[in-house]
Amino acid sequence: MQTDEHGLKVVVFRHVPFEDLGHIRTVLGLHAIAIEYADLYRDGAEIPERAIANAAGLIFMGGPMSANDDLPYLREERRIIAAAAGRGQPILGVCLGAQLLAAALGGRVYRNPVKEIGWYEIELAAEAADDPLFSTLRGRECVFHWHGETFDPPPGAVRLAGSDACRNQAFRAAPGIYGLQFHLEVTPEMILDWCSQDANCGDVRELSEPIDAQRHSAQLFALAQQVFGRWSALLETAQVRGQSG
Repeated sequence: MQTDEHGLKVVVFRHVPFEDLGHIRTVLGLHAIAIEYADLYRDGAEIPERAIANAAGLIFMGGPMSANDDLPYLREERRIIAAAAGRGQPILGVCLGAQLLAAALGGRVYRNPVKEIGWYEIELAAEAADDPLFSTLRGRECVFHWHGETFDPPPGAVRLAGSDACRNQAFRAAPGIYGLQFHLEVTPEMILDWCSQDANCGDVRELSEPIDAQRHSAQLFALAQQVFGRWSALLETAQVRGQSG
């Protein structure tokens, strides 16, 4: 992959202003990886194809819409994902981003039997033990969730994690290409903000008790540093391979 004069850069696709990078930004900063936003949901927003193709990696964030919605910017993102995967470009999809990744590569997105909103455990699949991102995690980890839909991993993908209420929580579609249904990126401030958003008010009303934003925040940050740090290292390794090739 090519980079700009400042070194490695990722292009980040957001879907609403309040679902931002959180801990991902912190970890990218530790690896001196620059960020460029491609907020295609905004009227008139666009990003040159060259900027996407030259990025060290692409990140697709969450949002309250469905990956199945027939929205122009979601159609464009699915096209971008398929093209990036075809050239072996690293991709990280979070929640809606993971569902878009699955759909773009031939998987299915559909309603989960229940909504997972709050702190719930995931259980790592046996395949996670040898995965570049997940091998240092324990068998079960408590992470933050906010989703009503789920996905079937695309053909050929490796399933990495599930939960009691949702079988598919993480997958690796190819080297450097990952989808995470759960949210390792959220800070306590982000969780409180999400609970106050009009777009989430229906979900919040369904909760049996308020979410404790601090409950597992320290451990979540530690997990974020491991997983996103290793993904960032993959970007650096891919860059070295590109330069030597």
